[in-house]
Order: sequence, then C-alpha cells, then structure tokens
Amino acid sequence: MLKLYNTLTRKLEAFKPLEEGKVKMITCGPSIYKLPHIGNYRTFVFEDVLQRYLEYLGYKVERVLNITDVEDKALAEAEKENINLKDLTDRSIGTLVSELKHLKVKIPDYLPRSSTSVDQAVHLIEILLEKGYAYRYTHKGRKNIYYDPLKFDGFGKLFGLDMTKWPKKKRRFHRDTYTGNKWNRGDFILWHGYRDGDKVYWNTRIGKGRPSWNVQDPAMIPKSFDFKADIWCSGIDSTYRHHDYIIAVVEAVTGEPFVCCWLHAAHLLLDGEKMSKRKGNIKYPKDLLEEECTWNHIRFFFIYRHYKQKLNFTFKKYCQVCRVLESFRDVVKNLGVAEGGEQKSSAKAKKLVKQIKTDFEKNMNNNLQVKAAFDSLYTTVSRLVKLKEKKMLSAKNSKDALAKLKDIDYVLQAIF
Repeated sequence: MLKLYNTLTRKLEAFKPLEEGKVKMITCGPSIYKLPHIGNYRTFVFEDVLQRYLEYLGYKVERVLNITDVEDKALAEAEKENINLKDLTDRSIGTLVSELKHLKVKIPDYLPRSSTSVDQAVHLIEILLEKGYAYRYTHKGRKNIYYDPLKFDGFGKLFGLDMTKWPKKKRRFHRDTYTGNKWNRGDFILWHGYRDGDKVYWNTRIGKGRPSWNVQDPAMIPKSFDFKADIWCSGIDSTYRHHDYIIAVVEAVTGEPFVCCWLHAAHLLLDGEKMSKRKGNIKYPKDLLEEECTWNHIRFFFIYRHYKQKLNFTFKKYCQVCRVLESFRDVVKNLGVAEGGEQKSSAKAKKLVKQIKTDFEKNMNNNLQVKAAFDSLYTTVSRLVKLKEKKMLSAKNSKDALAKLKDIDYVLQAIF
C-alpha cells in the first residue's frame, strides 16, 4: 500500500482517495512573472513521478497546475520591461509548457490562470464577506478587502503556527507577498481595490480592482473538484503563509475539510545556496543545456534524491549522477535477450525477475523513495546479467525482466 508523508498531520499515512480508483491532485505552478528556474522544475518533476506512480498503480489521476499570472511581482515586472502583462506571462507560460515536455512531465489536465478566474475569486470573497471572515477597509485610496485569520478556527494548522504569539493590535498586510517574511501576523489581503493609474483591474460586483494572490489558487480550482482534493503538492516555501491562507479561504467557504494529503518538496540548492530571483543566483534549464547537460539527465538528477531532502546542484554531482544512469542503461542493454539458443532457466533467475517489480514498489510505496527504488533495480538487473553470462538465464527471463523495466520506466522516464 502506498504511504505518503502528510505535511498537515506530520505522519506517514496510507493513501486512500476520496473516490475509489480516482485521484484529484492539485499542484502549484510558478509565479510566472519570470521564467521557471531549475528549482521550480525539481518540484514539477517530483509531482510528475507521483502522478505517474499513481497511474502505474491503476489510479485515474485528474491533475491541476495553477498559473499565477496576476500579482504584484508580475505587474512590477511588466512595468519594468514596459510590456503588456499578458504578453509577459504568455511568454513565460509558453516556455514552461515546452520545458515540461522536454523533461517528460505529463502536461496536467488543467492549466487555469488567475486572470481567467476572477469571477470565481469574486464569488468566494462575497461568501467570506457574508460569513464575516472578510471585511472592507480603505488603504491609501484603495477599497481593499481583507481576511481576519482570528475568525477561522485552526488557522495555521498546516505550518503548525503558534497563534498565542498573534498580535493583539489589529494589523493588515496590503501586498501579495513580503520578501523575507515567513509569516505576516495580521489580516491578509483578498482584493486590491482600484486606484487611479492602475493598468490591470476588473469591474466586478465587489468593486473595481483585482484579486490577491491569496485567493487566486482557490478560485482556480476546477468545478469538477467541488473543493475536494486528495493531494496538493508544492515546494516547501508554500508552507509559509500560502497554503494556510488557501485552507482558511476554502474551508471558511465550505465548512468542510479541503485537501486530504499535503506534500511539499525540499529546496534545490545551487552550489550550496538557496536559489532566489531576488538574489539573482539562479540557473535555468537553458543554462544547463549550454553546459552540455541533457534533458533526460536533468530529469534523473532531480529524482535521484528523496523529494523531502534538499538537493544541491553542482556540475560535479550532476556528472556523478549521470554516470550512474548511463552505467545502469548499459547493464539493461547487456540483459537483452539470451543468446545462443534457449538457455536453461534457474530458480534464482525467476526469483530475481519477480524481485524487480517487488523491490521497486516496496520502495516507492514508502513515500516515493525513488533513489532506493532505482538502486534496487540496478542491483537486481546486474545479478541477472551475471546469470546470463553463466548460461542460467532463459530468453523468457530476459523478456519478462525487460517488460517489467519498461512498465517501471513509465514512472521514471529515464531508463529507455
């Protein structure tokens, strides 16, 4: 049985979907004001492995990748480059989809944009106003709408926030994000009211303006999900503010639990440091390709470490991991079909062929231990090749082993 580490409960739990045989999965897309970097793609590849493994197990997966294309950073970048916001974000989204395909990431069923989900955001805000979780407040000429976390019982439960440290004095945070702040202890914004000079805004039932980042993800959830999801995945940064804001918005609207299992991938470091658009120490896929890296090797580098462990990218480490993959591919080629007529099958060979699938699933079922699963394949296939050299591996053994490896490579997308 598949077990996943649930950030919400802080436990390794047996996965059981809300509907038998089906999985509804939501994944955070990047803030698309700049191109996604390799840290973003590490998370996307982990999510792809999860989706593919669920499908390998027989589940039908319905997946969403949210695209945040209207936020403070995007507006500032469009202003800086002196281009239309849509032109800016369309460029980044096109690159994102193209690079996901190169990394053999399945394109999700839904790629909603916050710019096309404004009506739903307005609807959610209206409900929050009616229920008393949200309120209007004018700040510097903007008729904004804010959410009071103290009105939501259990706020901060995903992160494990200590609400006893919440300030007694009313505080409001007016921007989408605050660089360097893990938590904004106060009321967070839901709606940016219009002010003279604003270039991006909508005329709505709650006034002129635009939805904040904090309500955009809930607004982008497809109607078919009905505010019920089995899994939500993202990077570890989303455990600061963002996902607890999402929980507070959705569960205040519905009055019911929202997501069953939250999964968060650790950072990808660059030469030992966290990558940051603000710091400028970032590498993009094109940078790696210019250094003669390949898409297939990049994907394998991302998955050859557990998703909850930090992954440090250095070219030395990258080359070491590439050699592991190429060495295994050579072993698989040597497995081939037994030569020299029909060779006798040994009991040991049959056991090892069976072990390919058994060991892979054992490791993957333990919270997606991809590296351990791959290493077990390497060991088992190497032993099969040695049996082949001793004329103790039949053609049927070889074919069965290769068939199992091809089934497994649907998940890994790295062997063949």
